[in-house]
Amino acid sequence: MKLITILLTVITLTACQAKEGANKPMETSNETPKEPTEKVVKTEAEWKKILTPEQFRVARKSGTEAPNGDVYKQFKKQGAGAYHCAGCGAKLFTSKEKFDARCGWPAFYDPAKAENVTTKVDRSLGAVRTEVNCAKCDAHLGHLFKGEGFNTPTDQRYCINGIVLKFVPEKKEEPKNEEKKDPKKTKQPDKKP
Repeated sequence: MKLITILLTVITLTACQAKEGANKPMETSNETPKEPTEKVVKTEAEWKKILTPEQFRVARKSGTEAPNGDVYKQFKKQGAGAYHCAGCGAKLFTSKEKFDARCGWPAFYDPAKAENVTTKVDRSLGAVRTEVNCAKCDAHLGHLFKGEGFNTPTDQRYCINGIVLKFVPEKKEEPKNEEKKDPKKTKQPDKKP
């Protein structure tokens, strides 16, 4: 009973803290961020200059955004593209691995670049879970759940806080010069009477 009370208190506090940043959208950029090649280490003050207060709370203080918020709704509408760490720019996931887990947070069945995602045991809240972090800057991303019965290639759910992601839409290829021609100017074959 004590564990349930603690969990309800933590969930309530998390939801209240998350409300201040709940209306902030997930970052979107048409430019792919420069990916770090080495570990990114910054002071708390430096992270606060780079991240919004909500991003800082989630990424640097292991917070959780409120479920079913604007960021989640935005995530569900996004098309093809890649998801990068909002803190350091490392590529973490792509739209190819995303799926609708109906959990209120962005979900992926596998990371796009496994070397940019790490996991570790999380014993907070009186339970043992698997925490997901950015391998380049140690940002808290969310948690990994296995064996839930999802019809995905891995039966894993990377349950990720969307506020710590930066979405880069897939660039559409420009048509070749021949395809750019005006169809009205293209000669049509003669029609027989």
